[in-house]
Amino acid sequence: MGDLLIRNIPDALKRDIAAAADRTGRSLSDEAKELLRRGLIAASDIKPVEGSAYDVLRAAFGADEGLGDDFAAILDEVEAERKKDFGRPALEFE
Repeated sequence: MGDLLIRNIPDALKRDIAAAADRTGRSLSDEAKELLRRGLIAASDIKPVEGSAYDVLRAAFGADEGLGDDFAAILDEVEAERKKDFGRPALEFE
């Protein structure tokens, strides 16, 4: 990963970013990266992906439109297998 140095940031802007970082529990650097990411998304036509990876994969392969029936069946099996572990007691370690 690269570094980015931004010079001559007004003190008020830096304080605002620091306050936002405190509210979210992020470092100043992480908060600035998040704000830059959000700004880029807002300024472009990029739509953030919503839903689970399962939902995204189903949509990508056209499973919900009947185009990927085999793929949909496989994903349904995977999802059912994954859900088998829901609610089981946690392992005990000594």
